[in-house]
Amino acid sequence: MADTGSKPKVRIIPLGGLEQIGMNITAFEYEDTIVVVDCGLAFPTEDMLGIDLVIPDVTYLERNIDKVKGFVITHGHEDHIGALPYILQKINVPVYGTKLTIALIENKLKEHNLMKSTKRKVVKHGQSVNLGCFRVEFIKTNHSIADSAALALFTPAGIIVHTGDFKVDYTPVFGDAFDLARFAELGRKGVLALLSDSTNAIRKGFTASERTVGKTFDAIFAEHKNNRIIVATFASNVDRVQQIIFTAEKYGRKVVVEGRSMVNVIGTANELGYINISDGTLIEIDQLKNYPDEQTVLITTGSQGESMAALSRMASGMHRKVSIKPNDVVIMSSTPIPGNEKQVAKVINELAMRGVEVITEDTHVSGHACQEEIKLIYSLLHPKFALPVHGEYRHLVANQSIATAIGVPKENVLIMSSGDVVEICEDSCKVVDHVQHGGILVDGLGVGDVGNIVLRDRQNLAQNGIIIVVLTLERYSNQLLAGPDIVSRGFVYVRESEDLMDEAKRVVDDAVADCLSRHVTDWGKLKNMIRDSLSDFMWKRMKRNPMILPIIMEVE
Repeated sequence: MADTGSKPKVRIIPLGGLEQIGMNITAFEYEDTIVVVDCGLAFPTEDMLGIDLVIPDVTYLERNIDKVKGFVITHGHEDHIGALPYILQKINVPVYGTKLTIALIENKLKEHNLMKSTKRKVVKHGQSVNLGCFRVEFIKTNHSIADSAALALFTPAGIIVHTGDFKVDYTPVFGDAFDLARFAELGRKGVLALLSDSTNAIRKGFTASERTVGKTFDAIFAEHKNNRIIVATFASNVDRVQQIIFTAEKYGRKVVVEGRSMVNVIGTANELGYINISDGTLIEIDQLKNYPDEQTVLITTGSQGESMAALSRMASGMHRKVSIKPNDVVIMSSTPIPGNEKQVAKVINELAMRGVEVITEDTHVSGHACQEEIKLIYSLLHPKFALPVHGEYRHLVANQSIATAIGVPKENVLIMSSGDVVEICEDSCKVVDHVQHGGILVDGLGVGDVGNIVLRDRQNLAQNGIIIVVLTLERYSNQLLAGPDIVSRGFVYVRESEDLMDEAKRVVDDAVADCLSRHVTDWGKLKNMIRDSLSDFMWKRMKRNPMILPIIMEVE
């Protein structure tokens, strides 16, 4: 048996993107080289009150900054590029990606004034970049955004393939089909490990081609020649927008693109030639009034029910320039992301109340591979080890079953957790260590200044309200000069609960008098006494636990 100690070992360190959909970021390390694949954000969950977005904790990369050679980005979705403007401020290394991906990243860098300080490199499909001791090749794939790529990392331990987000579309709307031939060639060379997208691994069959949606649009447009049509979809799905525009042109309609992210992405795609729009098709939103309703189409953001997106504002009558009319037809061209079902239902209900027909059937196809396509990738690559990525735990387990069905031995499939350090060489693949990882919360301009304790307070304030007790003491003598006064917010409506507040004031008066008669001069103790007595009283009377903030002022 050969000595395995001498075989090169590459480390794979997922810092996000597992146990969740979003915040994808994975580091690949060998000796003095670290290459990072993707750098995405996650959107806050319901319990993250007031948080705008969540970015990955990259402490590990900061500690090893001399080794980090660059970010290689698979495609331009927020959950793969969204954290870059924040992370590049700490880890300023070059960013590599395909043309549209880099253009979308540049939109973000402009917003954050990072264009001058960030090196960017556009890589074509089929090209490679050398980063330290790795060579990274970009391979054409399909997804719900153009210019997506899988990555083949040629490492001292062997070839590691990262699919990025993918589906296999033999008839894409724009550009070439998936480069399956290159995958087959890599498979012949011998692939050490495959990190495969698991988002749809629990779904049987194949994902339908993006073009099938075009046929549905055509049928809807043919049937609703006398209505204004509003289509809500993902801003980043350029091919979807392209099909809506083709259909609008066919039926002689003008198109308005509405919603900040939609205008951004479609503007960028148009400049780079990723979308074909005939002259005169696009009009500004202010020009809508110059055309009859049945000659217009609005393409808008808000298909996920986001409260601030254009469609939600239209549905609730808050949109400054578009008001929904009973003759409108709204097409929801997406499926709710897990967790967004309630918001989407709310928007559909609001639209229905305004007498609008809402169409959701067959107006969307996924951008992720179902089981049969994942099988195809495993069959072409024949990886020795399988490391499922991109998905919640149940998705990763489903991907594991596909890998074993195609012939990867079960002991060679490793379900990783964020922060795991996986060491892989020719004949072993195992978790050897664990590094700091997690989500850093972004609230307004503050990055990481809101943590669990602040969130717990926000939760407490949201659920229980707050009572503030104010009193004024004379310095040195500790004589009570004013108060204690009680102010409450989010606890009870004071005007209707005067008796309760009077009683509460008496309880606090007694507690303060008791302390002062015993010559308690320590303000900490005084505050605790007030807090405890008032808390007991409120619990006995109301079975509620408001946050209680005693404030003591001192006057000479």
